[in-house]
Amino acid sequence: MTSPATMFDVTPRARQLHEQLARFMDAHIYPNEAGVEAEIGTGDRWQHLHLIDDLKGKARAEGLWNFFLPPGSDPGGKFGPGLSNLEYTGLCETMGRVWWAPEVFNCSAPDTGNMEVLARYGTPEQQEQWLRPLLNGEIRSAFSMTEPDVASSDATNIESSIVRDGDDYVVSGRKWWTSGAGDPRCRVSIFMGKTDPQAERHLQQSMILVPLDAPGVTKERMLTVFGYDDAPHGHAQMSFDNVRVPASNLLLGEGRGFEIAQGRLGPGRIHHCMRLIGQAERALELMIARSAGRVAFGKPLALHQHTREMVAQSRMEIDQARLLTMKAAHMMDTVGNKAARGEIAAIKVIAPNVALRVIDRAIQLYGGEGVCQDTPLPLMYAQARTLRLADGPDIVHTETVAKEEYRRQGFDTRKLAGKR
Repeated sequence: MTSPATMFDVTPRARQLHEQLARFMDAHIYPNEAGVEAEIGTGDRWQHLHLIDDLKGKARAEGLWNFFLPPGSDPGGKFGPGLSNLEYTGLCETMGRVWWAPEVFNCSAPDTGNMEVLARYGTPEQQEQWLRPLLNGEIRSAFSMTEPDVASSDATNIESSIVRDGDDYVVSGRKWWTSGAGDPRCRVSIFMGKTDPQAERHLQQSMILVPLDAPGVTKERMLTVFGYDDAPHGHAQMSFDNVRVPASNLLLGEGRGFEIAQGRLGPGRIHHCMRLIGQAERALELMIARSAGRVAFGKPLALHQHTREMVAQSRMEIDQARLLTMKAAHMMDTVGNKAARGEIAAIKVIAPNVALRVIDRAIQLYGGEGVCQDTPLPLMYAQARTLRLADGPDIVHTETVAKEEYRRQGFDTRKLAGKR
C-alpha cells in the first residue's frame, strides 16, 4: 500500500500514527471485510455490527481513535491526538480504503462533522449530553439538512421550520438523505430549519439538536444508492411533525445556521475527498493485480498498451488529487477554512471525478467480475458517484472556484452583476 507520507512530508507524529494505522488495517480490517458483509447479510440488516464493535475496542486500546478532532477541541488530549488537517489527510485516506473502516476509529461521517459542531459551538450542557458519548463511540448521530421538496443545493430554499414556543422550539419539516439514521444507536440529529423567514436571506436558518426518540420524529423509509442500502448506517427520509424540543437545544443562536454549516461542511468536504483518494488508490492496486495475472489475446493484460495507459493515467490523476487535497488541508490549518474555500471547493469536484475514472478503469479490466459482488468496485463506484452530489453538487463548487479566481485577480462578481 502506498503511504501518503511518501508523497508529502508531514510530521513524525503523523507518520508514526500512519504506520500504526496501516498495520491495524492489515491485521484487522482487510481480513474482516468478508465477515462484516456476512454479518450485515444475516438477520436484521439494521442492527449494529458486533464485529465492528470488537474492532472499535481494539482500535481505541491502541490509541487509534478520534483522529479527526482538531487541536483545541479536546483540552488535554483526552479523546484524541489533536491532529491538524494536514496531519489527518494520510490517515483519512487509509481508512477510506474500506467503506466501514472509519467507524472502527470513530472517524466516520456524519458523526465527525457533528462532533466538530458540538465541540466548536455547543454549550457545556450540550457537550456533556451529546458530544461526550459521541467521542466515546457509545452513540451515533445524523445530520438533517436536505429536503425532498426543494432544490437543497441552494440551502436558502429549505422550508422546514423551527418556531419558538415558550421554553421550547417546535420543529417541523421533511428531510431526506439523513445519513446514519438507520443505525439503532443513532440518538440525535442536527436539524436545519428556518427560525425567521422574514430575515435577511442567510440569517433565516438555525440549527437545533433533535433527539430521534422525540414524539413526532418518523423514519419514513431508508433510501438506496444505486441499489445499495448501506446498512446498518443507511440514509433515511424522515418527517418531523411538530417535534417539541427544549430551547436549550438550539446551537449558537437564532439565524446562525449558515455560519454553522460553513464551519461544518468545510472539514466534512475535505474528509470525503481524503477517503475518495483512498478508494481510488485501492482501485489502482486492484487494477495492477488483475492486469498482471489475467491473460487475454496471448499475453497478460499488463503487457497491452491500453492497460498501461489506464494505469499511468490513474497514477497521475490520484497524485494530483492528493497534492491538491493536502494544499487545501494546509491552508485550512494556516489561514483558516474561509480563506481556503476555493481550494476546498476545487478538491470537492476533483476527488470524486478522479475516483470515478480510476474505479471505472478497474471495473473495465475485471470485466464481468468488476460489476458483481466479488469485488468492492461496484460499491466504491456508487459511493464516489454520490459524492458528486453530497455536500453540494459539482456546479456549486465550480462557481465558488470561479468567484475566488475573479476575486484573486481584482474583480468583484457582485459588482459585475450590476453592469447591464
